[in-house]
Amino acid sequence: MRLLFIRFSAIGDIVLASPALRCAKQQIPGVEIHFLTKKSMKAVSEANPYVDRFHYFDKDLSATIQELKACKFDYIIDLHKNLRTLRIRLALGVPYLSYNKLSVEKFLLTKFQVNRMADRHISMRSVDTLAPLGVSYDGKGLDYFVPSEVIQPVFFPEGYVALVIGASYATKKLPLESLKVLCSQIPHPIVLVGGKEEVADGEALALLDPTRIVNTCGAYSLHESALIVSKARLVISHDTGMLYIACAFEKNVIAIWGATSPALQVEPFMPDDLKAQVFQSIVPDLTCQPCSNFGTKTCPKGHFSCMKQQDLPEIARQVEQMW
Repeated sequence: MRLLFIRFSAIGDIVLASPALRCAKQQIPGVEIHFLTKKSMKAVSEANPYVDRFHYFDKDLSATIQELKACKFDYIIDLHKNLRTLRIRLALGVPYLSYNKLSVEKFLLTKFQVNRMADRHISMRSVDTLAPLGVSYDGKGLDYFVPSEVIQPVFFPEGYVALVIGASYATKKLPLESLKVLCSQIPHPIVLVGGKEEVADGEALALLDPTRIVNTCGAYSLHESALIVSKARLVISHDTGMLYIACAFEKNVIAIWGATSPALQVEPFMPDDLKAQVFQSIVPDLTCQPCSNFGTKTCPKGHFSCMKQQDLPEIARQVEQMW
């Protein structure tokens, strides 16, 4: 049997879909797994041993479709479910299975705070997609694989907190002043993780205590940053891809929620038998949260209470407990 899995983006969503790939490969005898994603997302899954062949979409969907037609798939497993994947399904004309995206439920929750969400994590729903093929969840959590040639960056051999300061949208990130307060309340070494967009904020935070705080934002690849997270004593992260990579490495995690929330069924996802600690920092009793599936550039209400009212001393206390 030859299966085409589709998940175009983003980093976190691809990591959250990883149990479906693993369970399919391990539970369907002789299966051949193909995976289609955006070319820009290549690094996220390129070392996944459960995938037999990768396909990458860049700008020409017609060319991608022609490439896929030659593979003669038995099923398409649509874990993205948008207009592009519909076009691919129609063009290939083979049976397909698509995951329960809960689009209507998410709309009701983010626009009207009416919670009709199924009590089923997105990773579990991805595996549920494969139920007609006899596949079930194995309890082993998320996967993230780093190519063997990637060199491990080394910081603070005695241990450190990995603080992921980035996120795809502003409403999912603590303001810089809050991050400064949080860093000042954590007495342990801190390694700041983020992309090029966070370089300036990382530099400002590192200046608070250059001997204790190291800024790696924009200086390392995704895989190298993942290895930094993998060696941390614990990880503090906004709702971003590195949060789920930390879960794949089975780290103690503190998730800080702003415009999004665990109610969207995207909370940290760990193996069933794991004893790692998870703390979800969320401002209680906000009637406007979550306000978005993915985050926004500015707070729709203008007050940004979901981040500005975060209990920073409690986060610091959780750091001490996990340390």
